[in-house]
Formats: sequence, structure tokens, C-alpha cells
Amino acid sequence: MSETGKGVNAGKLASNVQKRITRAQEKMMQKLGKADETKDTVFEEGVANFNKQMAEGTKLQRDLRAYLAAIKTMHECSKHLQECLAEMYEPDWFGKEEVDSIAEDTDLLWGDLHEKLVDTALISMDTYMAQFPEIKARIAKRDRKLVDFDSARHHFASIQKSKKKDEVKTAKPLTLMEKAAPSWAQGIISAHQIAQTNLTRCQAEEELARAQKVFEEINSDLQDELPSLWDSRVGFYVTTFQSIAGLEEKFHREIGKLNQNLCNTLTKMEEQQEINGAAANHNATVESDSTKSASKFDSPKVGSLLDMDVDAVHVVNASVAPQADTTATTKPNADASVTNGSSDAELPSGFLYKVKALHDYGATDSDELELKAGEVVFVMPFNNPDEQDDGWLLGVKESHWLQKKDFTAKGVFPENFTQRL
Repeated sequence: MSETGKGVNAGKLASNVQKRITRAQEKMMQKLGKADETKDTVFEEGVANFNKQMAEGTKLQRDLRAYLAAIKTMHECSKHLQECLAEMYEPDWFGKEEVDSIAEDTDLLWGDLHEKLVDTALISMDTYMAQFPEIKARIAKRDRKLVDFDSARHHFASIQKSKKKDEVKTAKPLTLMEKAAPSWAQGIISAHQIAQTNLTRCQAEEELARAQKVFEEINSDLQDELPSLWDSRVGFYVTTFQSIAGLEEKFHREIGKLNQNLCNTLTKMEEQQEINGAAANHNATVESDSTKSASKFDSPKVGSLLDMDVDAVHVVNASVAPQADTTATTKPNADASVTNGSSDAELPSGFLYKVKALHDYGATDSDELELKAGEVVFVMPFNNPDEQDDGWLLGVKESHWLQKKDFTAKGVFPENFTQRL
């Protein structure tokens, strides 16, 4: 059995080799113009459309796969970004649970988009492209069978031409074998040659009919399928891109809602933080104001009697001592009317009145005025009355004003450290 199989395989191999040789010879003869070639313009147009359709589909399939790979990458990047926000978002911040929920929903939306695009677009694309290789192989087979048909047709035509030569065979000179044979045998030999010629012609005719049948069968099927395949591209493109557009539209609509929710949550969180910060600042201000107000009732910060202004002590004592005899007259000091006078008319424009420091005061803030006992200060109004704390005044030292004539050195100071002049 194995030998028979080998013999059959060897015979088939030899037959295939012979076919290739015959086809190559036929194609060469056609290219050289020594043999005509069967042409079908309509079919050739169908093949051109097929090649164009296959090239377009191949590009679309490649780009669709790249698009899905990009979506998968975007999914991973979005997931990492949302996880980063969730990790940074402190548990006590407003909307922590909402932020975590938005991150989970965003991840689900990206995954759902990728999965549905694979199901509705990529699988359909692969199915659509799967039909092209088989049809391409049949077109190539049809081309080979056409060459076989042309070769059989040309071979049969050559046999037909030799038929006339057989009919006038008797008119040709006899061969040596025919001459040597008896006269009665010469007719038999001639009849045998004619029979051989007829057998060859019959074989060529059968081969032509067989080659023609095989070619026409495959050619007929392709003539019907190629136009139908060409027309199917329109519906396929419409369905594919409608599916992609619909899925993207739904995805972006839902992801847009999540992004809006995230923006709203973050805005509220920021507002909440600002409220908390303002409350903390208010508490700190209240504590500071309480400290400053309390200082009004504190004892003067004097280390010893030597630190006190003797003149100020005299003024205080004079205010509580019995009134002295005023019959004696003294000549007033001219300068005293400028620095120590109590008339508002003597003040520069923009000031309310003058005070004199009874004790030293060390400034604790940048907006405070540092005083030395005995210094005179021009008191001025606050730009905004609400800014004035109880027990505090705003003013400029008289010495600075007389030299600079500006308000750059103004500051606040405790009222209980001074005496109005």
C-alpha cells in the first residue's frame, strides 16, 4: 500500500510540475504576442475593486486595533490619576466618600467602553476581513485555470491544423518502412497513423472541454460574489462607525457627569477649608484683642521709681492736690504753647488732639507705636472706625511730624499709657 501511495504521490507531483511548465510556457507565449489571451474587462474591474476594498479594510482593522490599545492605555492612566487623588485626599476633608465613589465609577466606565468596542467593532471587523483571504485564493486559482484553458484551446487548435496533413498523407512520399512493407500492409499502416491522429485530437478536445468547465465554474461564482462583496462595504462602514460613535457619545456623557460632580465636590471642599481657616483666624484675632484690651487695665510696666517720668508724676499729683494760690504770675514759656498746649486750634490739620506718654511702651506688633515717657503724640482718627480696638489710639509722634510732615510712622498705642493734653 505504501508503494502505491508513493506512486500516486509521485504521479501527482509530476502532473503538477507539468502543469506549472505548461502554464509558464503559455504565459511566455502570451507576453511575446504569439498566443492570444482570454480577457474579461468586467471581471478585471471587480478584482481591482476587491483589492482596493481589502486594502482599505486592512488599514481600518489596523487603526481600530491601535485605537483600542490607546483606550486601554487611557484607562490605565485615568485609573492611576484617580488613585493618586484618592490617596492625597485626607479623610477629614469634605466629600471624601464622594471622591472615592467617583474614582470607582470612572474606572468602570473606561472598562465598559473598551469591552463594548471590542464586542461591537473589533469582532465585526475581524469577521469582515476573514472573507478576503479565501476569495483572494479563489481569484488566484481562477487566473491559473484561465491559463490552463487558454493552453488547452491553443493545443486543440494546433491539432486541428495537423488534421489536414493527415488527410493528404497518401500524397506524400512513403517512408522506408512503408516502402518495405507489402502493398496490402501499407494501407494498414496508413490507417493506424490516421487513428493515432484522431485519438490525439479527441484527447485534446476532451482536455479543452474539461479545462473550460473548471474555469467557467470558478469564474461564474466570482462574477457573482465580487460585486456583492464590493457593495457590502457601505453597510459595514456605517454600522461600525455608528457603533463607535454611539458608545463614545454615551461614555463622554457619563464621564462628563462624573467630572462635574468631582469639580463640585472639590469646590465645596475648598470653601469648607476657607471657612475653617477664617474661623481659626477670627478666634486668634479675638484672643489678641482680648489681650490688648486687658492691657488697658494692667499696671504700668515700670521697673522702679527711677523709670517713671517725674514731670508726669507731678501732673498726676497736681490733678488730685488742693488748688494752689494763683495770685502769683509767671511769664509763660513760648515753646510750651506749641508742645504742651491743650488747644485743638494749635494742632496740624488732620489730628484730633495731643497726648503725652506717661510710661515707656515697647511695641509688640509692626502696627504699634513704641513710646518713651514724656513723648508727645498727635492723635488721629482711624480710617475705618471698626478697626479701632477698645483702649487703643492711633497717632504720630510730634517729633516725627515736625521733621517729616507725613503719616508714614503712624501706629497704635495703649491709651492708658498716655495723658491727654
